[in-house]
Amino acid sequence: MAIQGALPVAFGVVFPAGAFALGVEAITDFETKRPQVDKESGLPLWAVDVIDADPEARGKAKSVKVKIAAEVCPTLPDEVPGLPFRPVEFEQMAVMPYVDDSGRRPRVAYSLRARGVKAPNAGRRAAPAKDAA
Repeated sequence: MAIQGALPVAFGVVFPAGAFALGVEAITDFETKRPQVDKESGLPLWAVDVIDADPEARGKAKSVKVKIAAEVCPTLPDEVPGLPFRPVEFEQMAVMPYVDDSGRRPRVAYSLRARGVKAPNAGRRAAPAKDAA
C-alpha cells in the first residue's frame, strides 16, 4: 500500500470555520510519566486544546487536541481583544486514523497533527490599500 502513516490535509478541510486554541501542554506517557516523543522525529509531543468554530460541530468533534512535535512548547498567537479564545491556524496538518476500542464497540477515530501553530492569515500578504479620493 502506498499510503503509510498520517495523511496530509489542509487546515481548511479540518476546520472550515476556523479554530480557537485554549492552551498547550506536554503529552506524557501514562505508564512511565515521561514526555511522549514523536516516533518519526524523536521530538517531544505537545497537545493544543482546540475548539472547532464550526457551529455544526457537536459532542467530541467540538473540542479536539492537535499534536505538535517540537523541541520546545509551541507558542500560541496573541489574544485578540473582544474574543474569548485565541484564533489559530495550524501549519502542515495531517490526520492519522486509528481504531478506538475503548468503548462498547470499536470505531475509527482520528488523531490530528501539525508542524506548527500561528495566527490566522499570518504570513500572507495583506491586500494593498485603496486610495481614498
